[in-house]
Amino acid sequence: MLNRLETQSPDALLALIKLYADDSRTDKIDLGVGVYRTDDGDTPVFAAIKAAEQRLVDNQDSKSYLGPEGDMGFVNALMPYIFGDDATMGGRIAGMQTPGGTGAVRLAAALAQKAGLERLYMGTPSWPNHAQIFRDIALEFAPFEHAKADGTANIDDVLEAIRSAQPNSGILLHGCCHNPTGVEYTSAQWDAIGDAIAETGIFPIIDTAYQGLGDGLEEDAAGLRSVLAKVPEAFIAYSCDKNFGMYRDRVGAFYIMANDQAVLDKAFSNANALARASWSMPPDHGGSAVREILRDGELTRLWLDELDTMRERMRQVRTRLADAGQTGGVDLAPLGQQNGLFSVLPVSKEQVATLREDHGIYMAASGRINIAGLNMGNIDKFIAAVADVTG
Repeated sequence: MLNRLETQSPDALLALIKLYADDSRTDKIDLGVGVYRTDDGDTPVFAAIKAAEQRLVDNQDSKSYLGPEGDMGFVNALMPYIFGDDATMGGRIAGMQTPGGTGAVRLAAALAQKAGLERLYMGTPSWPNHAQIFRDIALEFAPFEHAKADGTANIDDVLEAIRSAQPNSGILLHGCCHNPTGVEYTSAQWDAIGDAIAETGIFPIIDTAYQGLGDGLEEDAAGLRSVLAKVPEAFIAYSCDKNFGMYRDRVGAFYIMANDQAVLDKAFSNANALARASWSMPPDHGGSAVREILRDGELTRLWLDELDTMRERMRQVRTRLADAGQTGGVDLAPLGQQNGLFSVLPVSKEQVATLREDHGIYMAASGRINIAGLNMGNIDKFIAAVADVTG
């Protein structure tokens, strides 16, 4: 029976990790894997997480099952940071825990499909796993161009996709810090997107995986809140993997917004059933640590300070790249106006290969770079290498 399977292509990013590990050059630069790194190249465990985990060691009295909705203390503690002071938006929002943001996106897509969604409009380029998830559940997705060549948002294409959408369609939006482009919508553009969604009735799914890594927690939630204030219903997928540094613990949440309590209850019951069939119960540890932090003022302040440090370091890197301006055949100035861990350089696959082979600089073939892989010690080498390869 297994002979009927077709061999799948290996994940290109995982292959890049091995190539980087096998490279003996001491000045090599890893811009591939999407994790935060310090100036020293480390991906640290937050001090706030360490403290919360110690409390769990000291006080946790059971490892019993959570239920398919997970740790509701964690889910509810996150809500004011995502949705604002009226965290439930007048009782219109219900949530549950998921295995990472990926689990939340998967659940959002599957539940929308079960409710009658036939296709999902998605800005490209996007996080590669988005398309994989939609293909796996046989959900049709239609691309539109998210970013323009000058490194800004292609708002005309976004609005055209919404206004020309076929019935029973949805749109996937990145809440902030777009992966992979780093290109953000302005406040005015978010307002226009929300108005267009409200006018057409297209269903919004908002993937928020990097809140706090752009302009700040409140600022990074502004676009999502603008859309939610204009529409009757939506799904929100959320990840704590990046802004709490808990990548391997898979800490996510899924939220449903609906106008009617009976509809909200019905949708939540279906989300529970899908979760039960998919992963049964979400993992507890990471969510419990986040809950401990958000319930304690001292730990919350410590976490916010650590998040500020991450954001400011990446802003420093972006400012240095932007100051370099035209570098060979690449203009680095737009990177200063973008946000989050990622940006995409307008380079060819051949130039990416040359950067790797001649300069020891590792990045995805698409030109996506992890900004956090750069620091004040290696950024000049990177800028010079880009000039050499693209000039």
